[in-house]
Amino acid sequence: MKTSRLSGTINHVFAYGSALVFVLPIYILVNLAVRPADDLSPAFVPTSRPTGANLATAWTQSSLGPAMINSTVVTTISCLAIVIFATMAAYPLARSTARLSNVTFYLFLIGLLLPFQVALLPLYLMMRDLNLLGTLWSLVILYTGLQMPFAIFLVTTFLRSSVPLQYEEAARIDGCGDVRAFVHVVVPLLRPVLGTLIILNAVGIWNDFFTPLLYLIGTHQETLPVAIYQFVGLNTTDWPMVFAGLIISMLPVLLFYLIFQRYVIHGFAGGLKG
Repeated sequence: MKTSRLSGTINHVFAYGSALVFVLPIYILVNLAVRPADDLSPAFVPTSRPTGANLATAWTQSSLGPAMINSTVVTTISCLAIVIFATMAAYPLARSTARLSNVTFYLFLIGLLLPFQVALLPLYLMMRDLNLLGTLWSLVILYTGLQMPFAIFLVTTFLRSSVPLQYEEAARIDGCGDVRAFVHVVVPLLRPVLGTLIILNAVGIWNDFFTPLLYLIGTHQETLPVAIYQFVGLNTTDWPMVFAGLIISMLPVLLFYLIFQRYVIHGFAGGLKG
């Protein structure tokens, strides 16, 4: 009995400690975002004069509004392209029994091993030659291509392990062709893994700073992380504005995550099972 109680106490201490580790940065972020600029107390000490003026100033006196629209456009189009192309590529890979299908699948997986930095310069030169530098399309194309290997891997393994072939066979017996069986039978069954893909890619694309800074430098089509960087100066940094901008940029993706979070575990469980 004593051993059981001790084990339960240790588990509770570990759980609360882990929760504190994750909650503390969020607390510091909110605390600094609502703190007046003249309040120089340590970051973990609650401010005695919380104010929402930083949030209003960060929104009205910067380009966060247009940047949020740009981030929304890039994230939405990129996620849709990733889902559509990955699903269309994964379906024949999962259903075909030919040896070439397995070879093609493993060739896609090689993309998971190659770091983005290896292709950084060639991709930049390619976008320059296509006259896409400074446009949002350069980001859409780049994000779609970079995320395809992981997306194809996840959808293919989910199809193999969690979508029985009998559903498609029954649809064909009822008169459905291959395309109708795919669209009306297979795709609805892929909702968990597609939800996982959407939320993982949306969070990564929304928060990416380096790629938009590189491809959109010198233009007004900046995304949210780049727009927040304008509060960082060469000699001084307006930290309350930086943290207020981070709060504003975090709210849409947090809401998006709360909507789709129930798909994440299911999608990963089915996708990694294979």
